[in-house]
Amino acid sequence: MKNKSFPLSPKYIDFINSTHNVSADFLEGTTASGKTTVGAGVKFMRMVSASPKKLHIIASKTTGTAEKNIIQQDNGILDLHCNAEYFGNGDKDNKLPHIKFEGKIIYVLGYDNKDKWQNVLGSQFGCVYIDEINTADIEFVREISTRNDYLMATLNPDDPSLPVYKEFVNRSRPYKKYASDIPNEIMSELKEEPVPNWRYWFFSFGDNLSLAPEDIEKKKAAAPKGTKLYKNKILGLRGRATGLVFNLEDKNIITLEQAKKLKFIRFSAALDTAYSQSTPDTLAFIFEGITVDRKCVILDERVYNNKDLKIPISPSDIPPEFVRFLEANRQMWGFARDVYIDNADQATITECMKYKRLTGCIYNFIPAFKKTKIIDRIHLQSAWMAAGDFLVLNICKSYIAELNIYSWKDDKYEPEDGHDHCINSCQYAWLPYKSMIGSVKLEI
Repeated sequence: MKNKSFPLSPKYIDFINSTHNVSADFLEGTTASGKTTVGAGVKFMRMVSASPKKLHIIASKTTGTAEKNIIQQDNGILDLHCNAEYFGNGDKDNKLPHIKFEGKIIYVLGYDNKDKWQNVLGSQFGCVYIDEINTADIEFVREISTRNDYLMATLNPDDPSLPVYKEFVNRSRPYKKYASDIPNEIMSELKEEPVPNWRYWFFSFGDNLSLAPEDIEKKKAAAPKGTKLYKNKILGLRGRATGLVFNLEDKNIITLEQAKKLKFIRFSAALDTAYSQSTPDTLAFIFEGITVDRKCVILDERVYNNKDLKIPISPSDIPPEFVRFLEANRQMWGFARDVYIDNADQATITECMKYKRLTGCIYNFIPAFKKTKIIDRIHLQSAWMAAGDFLVLNICKSYIAELNIYSWKDDKYEPEDGHDHCINSCQYAWLPYKSMIGSVKLEI
């Protein structure tokens, strides 16, 4: 390494020196926290140096991105390592872009080009670095993950429903020394079955000693507070950064103690179904209440995913499960006699009607009123949220997660068809009573 002034925080020093019993490092956190500089330029190159294998990989969105952000930038690989040579157009022995370092070859790939990375992945590699793994082709990540001795990946927080989280990032674990540095909402997601020796690291502005206080404040000021951009880049929290349908704020989330102090005049419930065993789509129950001062409060949820169940749920399983959910909330909050089901799901509606005939249950199963268009439902709920008239109990984590990732389509001004089963269920429950909600009257 060249003799450069490059201050390192104690956490980064520990990160660099944790080379034994580590087969993967996942680096997540805020923008400008130094993840790429220290990760790729220092520890990754150290692992390459120690590896007995000749072939290694650096992967980014494109080779141009890798050159700009990893290889040729200030304090990039070429800046830090005087014995590293980069051949951007390949050479007579290796046609692909690569770095020569200590007698070893580090291929530089763009994971946006499947034809090119497929040509390389016939070999086994020593060390692999994936830049912004959250944006990578998941097929590439799956393929390369089985072909290396050591994997390092960086990412800025993104949509937590991306498969890269469930299959890779959330299977890593932090060292106890630094577990308290990880935001609670991220720590709670590191719950997939862990892989031995996969390590998780969370880095923030404070870990980058090269940043002056005024530089940090300038970066914070560039992202408006309350936006998802601020949440992702400045706070380092997960959730899609742009195009979100709803703006969920702290004022919209309440505790059980706060909810118990409210006076409710109406309770409602609904369900939205998805029985697929091959997608992350969920089957969602929602229970909510309307208060005397016109607030809609989401009080409870229950979510199932057939993809995760050994014995999948079918329409005939829904009525008794839904009734148990309703009864638990009747005892906790109050009676919602009329409950609503997606009117497009005739199989579930038929099973619920049959269940009522055979058991005489006290609940009325009603097809959802969907004459109010989706865009108008969004308009109503967004206005209620902005006015503080729409509240969510903090235990409703699946619903909160959907609000934080439910986005507009890129090519149309309409919401995506996904991440919306709790959202749909919630809307089915309040649609019949929308005139009872909101301190500001909207003509919709």
